[in-house]
Amino acid sequence: VQLQAFGGGLVQAGGSLRLSCAASGRTFSSYGMGWFRQAPGKEREFVCAVTWSGGSTYYADSVKGRFTMSRDSAKNTAYLQMNSLKPEDTAVYYCAARLSGTYYSSGSYSYWGQGTQVTVSS
Repeated sequence: VQLQAFGGGLVQAGGSLRLSCAASGRTFSSYGMGWFRQAPGKEREFVCAVTWSGGSTYYADSVKGRFTMSRDSAKNTAYLQMNSLKPEDTAVYYCAARLSGTYYSSGSYSYWGQGTQVTVSS
């Protein structure tokens, strides 16, 4: 599976962005998907995840109620709708795919996209 993340950009605090993660390969629907982010000088952290079926989603406490993750298996694409953005959301966002393991652990993900920069100005 090859992943390509896009949709990042510069937005003012309180604004919205929608990230997309396009996947290649016929087995996309078999993979759980996740978004992680890494701010300068910080470790990569879990943001959210969705199961292979799309039936369940999980969010970090810091984004709960503001971010929504979804997937469209017909389009081989996962999405991250980010609302009410804050300056502390500034980071490079990575999408990733996993077959097993815990959804919040980066080590569970076998495939990673290249990352897309999100910058939130105050």
